[in-house]
Amino acid sequence: MRKIVTPLLIGAIAGILATCSTDSIGPIEDLPRALSVAERQLIEADNRFAFGLFVQVNRQEGDKNIFISPLSVAMALGMTYNGAAGTTREAMQQVLELQGMDLQEVNESYRSLIELLRDLDPAVRFMIANSIWYRNTLTFEQEFLDLNRQYFDAEVSALDFGDPGSVDVINSWVQENTMDKIDRIVEPPIDPLTIMFLINAIYFKGDWTQQFDKDLTEDAPFTLKDGSLATVDMMSHDEEVPIRYAVDGDLQIVDLAYGGRAYSMTIVLPASAQDIDTVVAGLNQTQWNGWIAALDSTSRYISLPKFKLEYELSLNDVLKAMGMEIAFSDIADFTEMYGPGGAYISKVKHKTFVDVNEEGTEAAAVTSVEISLTSIGPMPIVVDRPFLFAIRENLSGAILFMGKIVDPSAG
Repeated sequence: MRKIVTPLLIGAIAGILATCSTDSIGPIEDLPRALSVAERQLIEADNRFAFGLFVQVNRQEGDKNIFISPLSVAMALGMTYNGAAGTTREAMQQVLELQGMDLQEVNESYRSLIELLRDLDPAVRFMIANSIWYRNTLTFEQEFLDLNRQYFDAEVSALDFGDPGSVDVINSWVQENTMDKIDRIVEPPIDPLTIMFLINAIYFKGDWTQQFDKDLTEDAPFTLKDGSLATVDMMSHDEEVPIRYAVDGDLQIVDLAYGGRAYSMTIVLPASAQDIDTVVAGLNQTQWNGWIAALDSTSRYISLPKFKLEYELSLNDVLKAMGMEIAFSDIADFTEMYGPGGAYISKVKHKTFVDVNEEGTEAAAVTSVEISLTSIGPMPIVVDRPFLFAIRENLSGAILFMGKIVDPSAG
């Protein structure tokens, strides 16, 4: 079972599967500890969500390049899940594939997996960070904030969303936690109805265990879906290198290791360029498990195109199509987050970066869940700055007194 679960764990992590290139690092063949039953359940749930999400994104994006981090999306929504109640929580549970797990199990498993994965391979840099930014004039459920601090290691901060500088504060956090690969997720100005951003950031950098020779990279043809040819930078090895490999009908499954082999990139290559969408449409956990279980060690010459991609999309329609419509509607129930009610998910924004070259792979992802109010409602008024005031007689309109207070403590 470990042979299957470990690659699946990797697959949930960054939307691609990866590892690095030094002979001095011995292969990492086991996790530092056994996974708990709940952790295994969460990994399997995240992977089911990953396949469903990827299939739905592919339907939306058509013939575009796609690069997403299902783990980033799952974590951002996982934090949000702590604030959902009633049928909204049930819908999120279904889409996130969390049936059979109570909230405590989900939270505890995320907490332990975050700790486990951060330092899994010393030759690979892997970072996970979470944050919550909320409008400082509103009061949110303390338990909701505390749960996300405790289990998602979330940085929780109140900001004046009316101050244009608040956007820079949030985006600086994003930039820092993606090593400058993604510089912004929030655009100014922040909508007056927006009350919270729940953000996950993931960063991955690993060198191939068997690096490609830069001197061998050359222009080569790449067949597109319509049968036409594009010219790409094709990386190659000058000798057969160790890989893991399997065949399933017309599909080749190739697993290229990074670092100490805890991470890898798994490539599924159809025989025909036209078949790629058929392969994606059929993705599911059973099929993936079969591919991973069938991988066997061998040595081959490998050629892989060098590529760099920045990707961005809104996940609103994707998540609605997967069954989360209620969370985006005016009947959403996020009272576990914001007691007065009226809060809903207004936007789920996802941005990624990937650079695959001769040395290895660098990838980053950010997911932002934006929470808004269905209407502005009665906002708290805090007289905490200099003000003008008057005492007047209402029927005649006569002003009796007027004043300006710049320092109430001055007397």
